[in-house]
Amino acid sequence: MTMMKATVFVAPGRIELVDKPIPEVGPNDALIRITTTTICGTDVHILKGEYPVVPGLTIGHEPVGVIEKLGSAVQGYVEGQRVIAGAICPSFTSYASQDGAPSQDGSYLIPSGQCGHHGYKATAGWRFGNLIDGTQAEYVLVPDAQANLAPIPDGLTDEQVLMCPDIMSTGFKGAENANIKLGDTVAVFAQGPIGLCATAGARLLGATTIIAVDGNDHRLGISKVMGADVTLNFRNCDVVGEIMDLTGGRGVDSAIEALGTQGTFESALRVLKPGEPCPAWACIPPT
Repeated sequence: MTMMKATVFVAPGRIELVDKPIPEVGPNDALIRITTTTICGTDVHILKGEYPVVPGLTIGHEPVGVIEKLGSAVQGYVEGQRVIAGAICPSFTSYASQDGAPSQDGSYLIPSGQCGHHGYKATAGWRFGNLIDGTQAEYVLVPDAQANLAPIPDGLTDEQVLMCPDIMSTGFKGAENANIKLGDTVAVFAQGPIGLCATAGARLLGATTIIAVDGNDHRLGISKVMGADVTLNFRNCDVVGEIMDLTGGRGVDSAIEALGTQGTFESALRVLKPGEPCPAWACIPPT
């Protein structure tokens, strides 16, 4: 078999299922047979033309699957093994990656006429469905597979790890960026999937009091399960005033913004205690 089905962006408002050649595998690559993937909010932005990608590009960036073919230089994995690959899959050979900031990898050549320095552009490491063919296909080629693959434990189903390539890792990284210490008080604004994972991440990092903010009572209920101690529905109260009261006027040690609106950013800033850095951003920003 040399061809596969893939979901590609054609034009704003138009995505099609087409036939594409199965990618050739280089020495540092892995070909993954996709067993499950997702439709992310970013894919919807691409469909609407709100985020530009090249026509004909396969969309999607959250792969779960089985190694179909492994590059000759990739060690520690075997063909037939169940794996995931992160939505952020930097090369690990760029200056940014070697300097310990792989998410700021800017090592990818951008076509002439687009922004960038000497033909290159910082992409935050996001390649699947952005610069290279993505995961809504029968197969996806994972570049730099040695660094960008992760094995799936035998006791977990594909569905149980489906959030790991993007949503879980984004929320957890938001909590890590917040520099949470044991005993801290943390406010997490927005309890969608990423915000819920940021709440769980804050609990795992040792926060003593986690205040979850959202306008949906169902999501706030889930946030309790994920580790929130206090839930605030912004439709029913003055969130900033409530948080300042809860902290005795001191403010929180860390604030995580997981929505991306002006209002939530401002609220996150207002509840931070003096001297703390700006809120951690748990969302992947648009460019």
